[in-house]
Amino acid sequence: MYAHAGVRFEQRWMGVLHLLAERGGLSVRDLADALGISHPSVSQTRRSLQEAGLVAERADARDARRRVVHLTDAGTALIDQLRPIWAALVAAAEDVDREAADVITPLNRLDDALARRSLYDRAVEQLASRAAAVQASPAAHLPSRVSPNHARA
Repeated sequence: MYAHAGVRFEQRWMGVLHLLAERGGLSVRDLADALGISHPSVSQTRRSLQEAGLVAERADARDARRRVVHLTDAGTALIDQLRPIWAALVAAAEDVDREAADVITPLNRLDDALARRSLYDRAVEQLASRAAAVQASPAAHLPSRVSPNHARA
């Protein structure tokens, strides 16, 4: 979509640029927390955006030890070019969702459930529960059959 619109854009910039456009200047830590990604990942993206002239850093007005990332004039101009593209992508996604009979709602519920407790944490809990049950009654908890799909996990 970006190339089609004649806009030079790297997809990894999306989250950082969107947050800076919506919230103003933010620290790398604030960006990482808001995006739910690692500090080093945001730092790499920030460097790439700085090299492209789209963001800069300055000292935080409330705490001079802290650095705040903000959009440059070129970054703001890029956001102005991106907004119609983003709106078109959202509209296209909504169209696909309507055609597919609302798959987004169940996916959002799945995302919420995993945010409350990860699949990993749930599996660890299951292992612990099964280990305790096996210790209590070893023969009663043997699976009768493991499906090939589950065996690969």
